[in-house]
Amino acid sequence: MKTGKPQKHGLDPDRLQRIAPWMDSYVAARKFPGSSMLLARGGREVFHYTTGHRDVENQLPFTRDTIARIYSMTKPITSVAVMMLAERGLFHLDAPVSEFIPAFAAMRALVPGAANIDQTEPCATPTLHQLLTHTAGLSYMFNPGLLGQAMTEQKAEFRPDRGPLEGMADLVASLPLAFHPGSRWEYSVAIDILGRVVEVVSGQTLAEFFQENIFDPLGMKETGFSVPKRAIDRFASLYTPLAGNEMAINSQEKSDETLRLADQAAGSAYLNASTYSGGSGLVGSIDDYMRFIEMLRCGGARKGHRLLSPKTLDFMMRNHLPGDIASMGPTSFAEQPMTGMGFGLGGSVILDPARTRAAGSVGDFSWGGMGSTYFWIDRKHDLSAVFFTQLSPSSSYPARPQLKALVHGALIK
Repeated sequence: MKTGKPQKHGLDPDRLQRIAPWMDSYVAARKFPGSSMLLARGGREVFHYTTGHRDVENQLPFTRDTIARIYSMTKPITSVAVMMLAERGLFHLDAPVSEFIPAFAAMRALVPGAANIDQTEPCATPTLHQLLTHTAGLSYMFNPGLLGQAMTEQKAEFRPDRGPLEGMADLVASLPLAFHPGSRWEYSVAIDILGRVVEVVSGQTLAEFFQENIFDPLGMKETGFSVPKRAIDRFASLYTPLAGNEMAINSQEKSDETLRLADQAAGSAYLNASTYSGGSGLVGSIDDYMRFIEMLRCGGARKGHRLLSPKTLDFMMRNHLPGDIASMGPTSFAEQPMTGMGFGLGGSVILDPARTRAAGSVGDFSWGGMGSTYFWIDRKHDLSAVFFTQLSPSSSYPARPQLKALVHGALIK
């Protein structure tokens, strides 16, 4: 990406530089081990800054080419893969997922007010569109409720060492849904299930499909389900402020150590993943992810390689819910605010910045990862932003609205 002077691209350079000491302050307070921020306007890099460490114990610096776990920032990539296949006429979004994964036939949902996991009733099979929008009735282990508890007991988690997607998808299908499809919104493993749909429809593993159809065309040479061998010495460790599991987002049990080591780079399962999680499995560099979101900002193409039609991208970045997320009664964790925020295909969509209580523009498309990574695209202001760090859970600190406020504070036209 070519660089540009901030003042020539409508940004106050002095105000933009406020981001650096803000990032430094998170490291100094031992909230983040290290971080990297990349901002572009109109396809030109206007700001980059890196601070802190990717490995605190060994004092290894967090650099621009650090490889990080992007967790749920995998979801937009999988959603693009689904829409690439839809553009080929291979399915329509109202198709039931059982057409591709037979284990999802004859589904059942928990009855309202169920006291145990066996209290169920017949329900419709979720559609691909409901999976894309987290309205399918699935859940996550870390969500409250009976289904989250059952997923924990059954180890229904798409960690990098759980084996092929087929078995994991069938395990999820063996459990009841938390609610009837389409009736509520709940953050879930739905995009992991869609990763398996991509495999069934394409005849390739999800890793192969991503590599051939997304990573190679976009020049994303350092992104994958396993850390590239040439980049192992640049892979970051993961930290948590919690005393227990770093994914236990509802836990109030804080560690005395705000940067407790949760997944050391040298022994991480991401060095040789066997599970290609379409919901949370990728690792990569900040420049690679910027290539991906620049493709989104530019309407589906980058440097002569078209992945999607501009019309399909417009469709994906619209709100696909009846109202905002909050209006659909979620009880789950989410990476973004729920009031004033809708959901498209692969990310959230701002409906009313005032109701989100954070700086932004109507139509902003964004999502984040459990490791506190974050991206957003503001097509009104032609902005693309990516933030990398490695601290789980992402709900630990209000870094995302603070960062957006800093960027908007630097916009002068």
